[in-house]
Amino acid sequence: MKINILLIVLLLTLKGFGQSYSPSQIFAHNDYATAKPFYTAYQNQVGYIEADIFLVADELKVAHTEAELKNAALLEDLYLKPIQKVLIENNGYAYKDSEQVLTLMIDLKTAATTTLPVLIKKIESYPQLLQAKTFRIAVSGNMPAPQTWNQFPQWLYFDGRPGITYSADQLQRVVMISTGMAALTNWNGKGVLVKEHYERVMDVVSKAHAVGKPVRFWGAPDFISAWMKLISLVKADIINTDHVEACVQFFKNREFTTYQGEVSHTAYVPAPKVKWKKTPQNIILLIGDGTGLAQLYSGYTANHGSLSIFNIPTVGLCVTASANNYITDSAAGATALATGTLTNNRYIGVDANGQPVATLVEILRQQNYHTALITSDDVTGATPASFYAHQPERGMSEPIANDFLRSKVDILIGGGVKNFSERKDNRNLLDTLKKQGYTVATRFAALDTITNSKFVILDNETVLPIQKGRGEILSRSLNKSLQVFSGKGKKFFIMVEGAQIDWGGHANNLGYIVTEVLDFDKTAAEAMKYVDADDDTLLIITADHETGGLSLIDGDLKTGFVQSGFSTTDHSGIPVPVFAYGPGADLFKGVYPNTHIFVKIKQLLDKK
Repeated sequence: MKINILLIVLLLTLKGFGQSYSPSQIFAHNDYATAKPFYTAYQNQVGYIEADIFLVADELKVAHTEAELKNAALLEDLYLKPIQKVLIENNGYAYKDSEQVLTLMIDLKTAATTTLPVLIKKIESYPQLLQAKTFRIAVSGNMPAPQTWNQFPQWLYFDGRPGITYSADQLQRVVMISTGMAALTNWNGKGVLVKEHYERVMDVVSKAHAVGKPVRFWGAPDFISAWMKLISLVKADIINTDHVEACVQFFKNREFTTYQGEVSHTAYVPAPKVKWKKTPQNIILLIGDGTGLAQLYSGYTANHGSLSIFNIPTVGLCVTASANNYITDSAAGATALATGTLTNNRYIGVDANGQPVATLVEILRQQNYHTALITSDDVTGATPASFYAHQPERGMSEPIANDFLRSKVDILIGGGVKNFSERKDNRNLLDTLKKQGYTVATRFAALDTITNSKFVILDNETVLPIQKGRGEILSRSLNKSLQVFSGKGKKFFIMVEGAQIDWGGHANNLGYIVTEVLDFDKTAAEAMKYVDADDDTLLIITADHETGGLSLIDGDLKTGFVQSGFSTTDHSGIPVPVFAYGPGADLFKGVYPNTHIFVKIKQLLDKK
């Protein structure tokens, strides 16, 4: 028995307070009142299950009040027998995960002097419960005084209370420190606690942690935003809930809905000229696919209150609806930016009737502009394709790749090499590109060695997420393009897509979003530096749409912690920000349709 006690103590230390949260830190309050007592909580792998008991004529009945006793079930039927069954199935462990501990918390509603002897006798008739390696029984409610605990079997644990000084031996039998939240504060779970109440609560938490015990508050507000604050603000270790399934889902989602910015990058702070030229000669267009204000602010928060993009003083808003839908997709959204034409979802470089329309790249090539398209997606993806292709369906990757041959774009960087080299028509477009004078590489590492002013790099490594090692491909590609295009008399248009902010939104994965936003911001910083050194270049930063319906429900600018909620795994219809920096930037203030980005760019360049 001593070995089992030591094992439980060790496991609880490893999985106790201060660790990342999981269902094992959920306390299934009044579990017996649920539709499936024990089973719902157990199947969700909670760490604590509570049963209130009354001693009635030598029987232990489970109920919350005496009024419920008439139809109340027996403790052994609701809990002791089912727990014995799972312990046998799991070879003495509470769960199949041999490290996870289960505590049955029995709240004594009748006097301990009469109830405990009956409870102990009943439990000892189930020897598997006493021999279990990761299961324990604790009592709460009408508990005996701590100084009498040594009179009870060593397998029996107790629910601790704040304000009691326990001896070392007594502490060994305390599973947690519990108290009612209402005794400390009238906080309703929204916003934060007032200072006085917060200090009361944290006094309980700090004293419990000082003696190595986790904390539970019963009667605390019991919904998502309250759980969030109990974790992040109050530092409660065990969440007391009547909504086990929702709380379990909340914990499971935390891996994807929270992000902790450990390392920050220094945001670029520009020094805008007192007076820019009226019109630019060159355009750098950065498109953060799926990037709304919440995505940018998540990056700002994770970067400890700093973002290069937020240092741009000129801001507008862009409405993103497509011709046939309130919610645009990337094809219609990018086509609007690239052609100034409102079109249907899934259409690439064609109008709502399916007729080809000239793209900004095609128009500028006729004016001897150098052009570059850079993406962290396949180059035949909807956003880059909308600047050079004309197809009625964004999924027509091979015809889109073929359209590139006629585009005369100078630089193309991204993934999707198979659409050029392993085609159903058996053509190898890479050979055709070489004949057209392009240097073609299938490894991004070739970037620094290319001397030709016309090149295509198609490497699927560029489509890896930042979290999986893509590296700063976008900023390096932008700088290489600027290096190639810079020079007396050269005019250029560069589009860079941060494609995977969108992917993080679709996945409802905040960490994915934040890391992609911060990479996009580093690319924006390089563009801003170039604009500051050049009187003829305008930088525009926008998005084709927002993805995920992202909302930020908690965060800390000092620590870089941010927590999110999502309303969809698809796009949303909210307007997206437009940042403009350089000559002509003021034209991008206000609120306007996405097609006006094209119109405004053309208006400025036509004046040059």
